[in-house]
Amino acid sequence: MLLMQTNESSPAGFILLGFSDQPQLEIVLLFAISIFYILTLVGNTTIILVSYLDPKLHTPMYFFLSNLSFLDLCFTTSIIPQMLWNLGGPDKSITYTGCVIQLYVALGLGSTECVLLTVMAYDRYIAICRPLHYAIIMHPRLLKQLAAVIWASGFIESLVQSILTFQLPLCSHHRVDDFMCEEPALIKIAAVDTTFMENELCIAIILYVVIPLGLILISYGCIAKTTLRIKSAQGRQKVLSTCGSHLVVVALFFGTIIAVYIQPKNKYTQNQSKFFTLFYTVVTPTLNPMIYTLRNKDVKGAVRRLLSQNQSSGET
Repeated sequence: MLLMQTNESSPAGFILLGFSDQPQLEIVLLFAISIFYILTLVGNTTIILVSYLDPKLHTPMYFFLSNLSFLDLCFTTSIIPQMLWNLGGPDKSITYTGCVIQLYVALGLGSTECVLLTVMAYDRYIAICRPLHYAIIMHPRLLKQLAAVIWASGFIESLVQSILTFQLPLCSHHRVDDFMCEEPALIKIAAVDTTFMENELCIAIILYVVIPLGLILISYGCIAKTTLRIKSAQGRQKVLSTCGSHLVVVALFFGTIIAVYIQPKNKYTQNQSKFFTLFYTVVTPTLNPMIYTLRNKDVKGAVRRLLSQNQSSGET
């Protein structure tokens, strides 16, 4: 089955309404999003390079963190350039093919991040609750297998969702009340009863949002019990600094996802939903590298070592 429909039934493109009813806001968003995008590129690229170049960071934690940074780079790049183009001028359109690709890639990467954050919580659970078995359990072969499962599961789910979404007959106006090709917004312009799609989307939310979030909370419940048994204040502080960054990222990502996909929709919540979508597509990928580095001595130390090596090599 193909994502594309026949030429007779496929629209030439879509109109992404976004914030077109607020032109002054669009100008502000154009500059703000441009800055956030640059910071996202710099921050996440830095984490990937530092994790790869510094041997001390060749650990499971930074392996998954590098995957998260690469995912955020791909996620923002699949959305923001088109968003900036639409914000920068009167043309709010996106081609049919572009919309299909954007939905598939963005949905696949979003689903992948849900699974990845769950695996990162499991990694922290093993490191803190079963430290003597950590090296045995989280061996390099398992890391590669987990990474393959994480990425495959996200894009398999996205393939199913995208096929079902673009098989829907669409209204003739092709106006999407969002600034990107988001599944709920596309379902709203269907010209047929969408009960099946809404139920199917609900199942996907349970599988990729509710269950992962539940597993993360269970992992951190076990971590909290273990932390309370640690007598050393320094030991507890180390656990909190290690897990705190991940918890903040989880709260930001899952909180906005839930606000977009689970809250009931009306005109007010639709406008509110756009800002939540803007937050998890633009702001969260920018904050992730900052959150993981501001209180992370390992990353800051690795950056200093790499900079000192570059300075010494430049002097010689």
